[in-house]
Amino acid sequence: MPYAVIAHYRCALQDAELVRATLLTMREHTRAEPANLEYVVHADTSDPASFVLYEVYTDRAGFDAHAASPHFAEHIIGVVRPRLLERRVTFAEPL
Repeated sequence: MPYAVIAHYRCALQDAELVRATLLTMREHTRAEPANLEYVVHADTSDPASFVLYEVYTDRAGFDAHAASPHFAEHIIGVVRPRLLERRVTFAEPL
């Protein structure tokens, strides 16, 4: 069953360009994962330091493999998360 992740990130304005660039790099790595069906990075039109990610994986195991990947550790855990002021993540399955 497909497994979706919707993540809302907000960082300090001075970190926005680095976070944006890192999320775009992460997009390229994630789209190459066998279980990834979709990985879209959105910028909030009213707040240049806020981003929304929409990700879909073939199943929960596919997402777990993504979260355990070296590129997730390097880019998300190593660069993005330390710069976040807010982080909200929703996990969803289709009805």
